[in-house]
Amino acid sequence: MSAPRPKPRAPSAKAQAPRPKPQASDRVASLRDLIRHHEEQYYVHNAPEISDAEFDAQMRELSGLEAEHPELADPNSPTRRVGGRPAEGFDKVRHAEPMLSLENAYSEGELREFHARLCRALDLPEDAALAYVAELKIDGLSIALTYANGSLTRGVTRGDGTTGEDVTPNVRVIRSIPLTLRGPAPTVMEVRGEVFLPRAEFDRMNEERESTGEPAFVNPRNAASGALRMLDPTAVAKRGLRAFTYQIVMPEGESAPESHHAGLLERLAAWGAPVESHWRRCHGLDAVIAYCQEWRDGRLALPFDTDGVVVKLDDLSLRTRAGATAKFPRWAVAFKFPTEQARSRLLRIDVNVGRTGAVTPFAVLEPVFVAGTTVQKATLHNDQEVARRDIREGDVVIVEKGGEIIPKVVGPVLEEGAPRQAPWQMPSACPSCGSLLVRPEHEVIWRCENVSCPARLRRGLQHFASRRGMNIEGLGEAVVDQLVTAGLVRDYADLYQLQAETVAQLDRMGPKSAANLIAEIDRSRQADLWRLLHGLGIRHVGEGGARALAKALRSMTAIRQAPVERLEAVPDVGAVVAESIRAFFDEPRNVALVDRLANAGVRMEDAGPAGTAALGPFAGQIFVITGALDSMSREAATEAIERHGGKVSSSVSKKTTYLVVGAEAGSKLDKARSLGVRELDEARFGALIMDADRRSP
Repeated sequence: MSAPRPKPRAPSAKAQAPRPKPQASDRVASLRDLIRHHEEQYYVHNAPEISDAEFDAQMRELSGLEAEHPELADPNSPTRRVGGRPAEGFDKVRHAEPMLSLENAYSEGELREFHARLCRALDLPEDAALAYVAELKIDGLSIALTYANGSLTRGVTRGDGTTGEDVTPNVRVIRSIPLTLRGPAPTVMEVRGEVFLPRAEFDRMNEERESTGEPAFVNPRNAASGALRMLDPTAVAKRGLRAFTYQIVMPEGESAPESHHAGLLERLAAWGAPVESHWRRCHGLDAVIAYCQEWRDGRLALPFDTDGVVVKLDDLSLRTRAGATAKFPRWAVAFKFPTEQARSRLLRIDVNVGRTGAVTPFAVLEPVFVAGTTVQKATLHNDQEVARRDIREGDVVIVEKGGEIIPKVVGPVLEEGAPRQAPWQMPSACPSCGSLLVRPEHEVIWRCENVSCPARLRRGLQHFASRRGMNIEGLGEAVVDQLVTAGLVRDYADLYQLQAETVAQLDRMGPKSAANLIAEIDRSRQADLWRLLHGLGIRHVGEGGARALAKALRSMTAIRQAPVERLEAVPDVGAVVAESIRAFFDEPRNVALVDRLANAGVRMEDAGPAGTAALGPFAGQIFVITGALDSMSREAATEAIERHGGKVSSSVSKKTTYLVVGAEAGSKLDKARSLGVRELDEARFGALIMDADRRSP
């Protein structure tokens, strides 16, 4: 249901500017209010009221009106969020009031000690029932936002707490942060908060990085920090950063607009600033402890990472009395949730060779149960990290799951006098082909640069055949390994020369399985151009970039011949990606491979007119699929939805339009019903696709 249209604001006249037509001025003001409302509903409350297509239409209308009436220009218009030239660096800014750290508490006892210290500082009995506000501690990076007359004028990182970096252009593209506040606000104030990366965006970013041969980010916090400090705001806008605000800092001598912290949070929300909704006013420390216990497990269901609870004294006047040390405010503490850890024996350190030649170490462990699963392997990131933590084969090590997801080795458990093996050394040669490893300048990852390396070929073939590549069902790891070992496939084009009789001789294949695989390979000749581009494994070219290239340039020939400047002009393709594409096609062996694929009948042109999907019957609709479908694969269902302009998500939310329900549906069905999401069984989903096919040109 769409939100009611906000009342138009009175246009502000400029002394020297021509007066716009009243209807244009009113419509621009109304659109700006309406778009900010929908940005807040989508990016802050996760409760969109209109489709993406409707939102885009409002943005287009506003952009058109602003172009027709330049006298209505406003630097805080929603159309000004993304744009501008990349910065050459960040200016340093000294904070008017230091951004202090918080003292940590790791147990109920330490929380009670904090309360007792605070009571003593306030000259109160140690059992005084003070009122606190408990907030989830967002695992991100702190930001200070300056608003003047309700308009965002500057965004500064925490830095060392005294001096931060001016990242205003990057802050402006975070769509959960309002460029203007609703209603009357102080003339000047600073709003502090936390910038973070939702888990879904973190997973998407890491999938993209792994598909382009880049090392995955360790956790969402590191990814958010790296994104906010990128020099190109357009690139920052694509990272999916969000923010929550939690504090107001007034200029010296001026009072806060509320006397209690709970009131400030409510005031921030009323202004349209993003506030994490699960905060609670707690009367007495026992209520605080109950809140911490409640969220120890409850946090796992949240769409973002939180590593604790921030406990703050509610009364601002009592905060002033309590004061601060050189490092911490006395009136606040961070209760940290314990990370589940276990001990295991590190049997050995192996290295993995990726399809782009990246060679990374990993730990092989004695099986150990951690945070709900049995862990036998854990990431070690790179050889510098192994040396820094002094992790050696044979050590007893501490294993934990970073963000309750990724197993990692924290470090060794050392016993005084116990013998240890020699420090581990990165191999100098590729374990698969024997080529010398190299580490490019300014990188931490070693690489095998032999394009014929069997390990690279195996990984590359798996990626080429993957669901987001050429989607060749049946070409899994075991089959790829046999094809490479037997010398039947030396590059991707060799797949299209395979014969069923030859494939049937492989282990566990047989005539029927071989025939099915050959049929799948043959079908892939007609795969969309973006799939081929993604499947080729060009470094830095992920699924999004491949789709953008295919849509913009329409043929492999055009992409091969495009200069760097033309490639950079494609949305989702920046300078690094453009240079990588150009380098790929400047290599004669890669050009020869593409020519062989073309000679094998692989499609080299985009299938349909640009923009068809965006205007399809499913435009603006989001589908989630759960359970097994009998009549089609999940990949085929996804292709059908995307072909008609829809989007497919992996998780159910208030944004979901339909849940497609197959056999043995999981927990997504329960969540969809709790949110009132419309359900489609397989028959009704099939009918919807058929109807869309009839309506599509």
